[in-house]
Amino acid sequence: MKIERITVHQARLPVATGAYRMSRTSVEELDSTLVEVVTDEGLTGWGETCPLGPVYQPHHALGARAALEQIAPGLVGTDVPSARVVARRMDALLTGHDYAKAAVDTAVLDLLGQRLGVPVSTLLGGALVDRVPSYWSVTVGSPEEGARVAAEKVEAGYRRVQVKIGGRDLATDVETVRAVWSAVGHRARLAVDANRAMTVAHALQFDRLVTDIPFALEQPCDTLEEMELLRGRLHHPVYLDENTVDVGTVLRAVGSGLCEGFSFKVTRLGGPTKAALARDLCALRSLPHTCDDAWGGDVIAAACVHLAATVDPRLLDGVWIAQDYIGHHYDPDHPIAVEHGEIAVPRGPGLGVHPRPERLTGVIATYGS
Repeated sequence: MKIERITVHQARLPVATGAYRMSRTSVEELDSTLVEVVTDEGLTGWGETCPLGPVYQPHHALGARAALEQIAPGLVGTDVPSARVVARRMDALLTGHDYAKAAVDTAVLDLLGQRLGVPVSTLLGGALVDRVPSYWSVTVGSPEEGARVAAEKVEAGYRRVQVKIGGRDLATDVETVRAVWSAVGHRARLAVDANRAMTVAHALQFDRLVTDIPFALEQPCDTLEEMELLRGRLHHPVYLDENTVDVGTVLRAVGSGLCEGFSFKVTRLGGPTKAALARDLCALRSLPHTCDDAWGGDVIAAACVHLAATVDPRLLDGVWIAQDYIGHHYDPDHPIAVEHGEIAVPRGPGLGVHPRPERLTGVIATYGS
């Protein structure tokens, strides 16, 4: 099976619920990049990468497309015996830019699953469950609104709630966490996510002001060096998110005991194939983690769910997908959606989703015949 053609598509995804607010950025529309890979056997595989704007991390839509322009011509005509072979070829064509390569990795897994007649979860080690838990993210806002949304989502079946903080005064962050805890209590697990907005001193002070509330503190500070300064000084377990820029960093964090868990982004790690390595590193130390991505539609959501289905259920902290903020599906016949706080693992070979081109915004480029 050889790659015959690669088409890069754009999908503009307005935030249907209004602005999505975090400590350092607020977004009202996302620009997603989809990769369609067609083989000489007539199979079509899909991948997707959708950075959360240009300032959340050093990833952005135009960067992904520039990287794909560098990679795609050299992939045309390539044999596809495995995802690892294609990954080596991509690394030979371009150093870095794993978030762009992740879309190709996902598409290749989709192709291989279809050719072998198995779901992507089987290629990643085998599904342990047929449904995975999701979680809800409460964006930066007033304490009252945060508590209201959190209570509403727990009633809807979510068993984990992430509360965004940062970018404002400490007192409001403390009040928000207390309000959410008062609203949901032990009915859901809490994560408090600062998205790198805190200084070390700020994180220590915040931690001491809410010692009575159980939650995981996610990525309070910007750099790994700052996170190392917090080790052993906090009452709450710490998760790494934005710092997990590659599997090597995950290995460093696991080996040094730098954190108690992770919030993984599949495209940031380079796609499902490399994210599965991070999963296995966590399994060695019984570290919980999520299987998420920054944003995107049914394609990246399906990839996250397939990977999550292979995680030991006691270590899976949930799967966040952007679908509730988007309002439409690329594949309305096989939608990836949250129902009662859970997401069904897609059925059928490959990813199990088949985007309709008319539901995308347009074609960016085509490489090959």
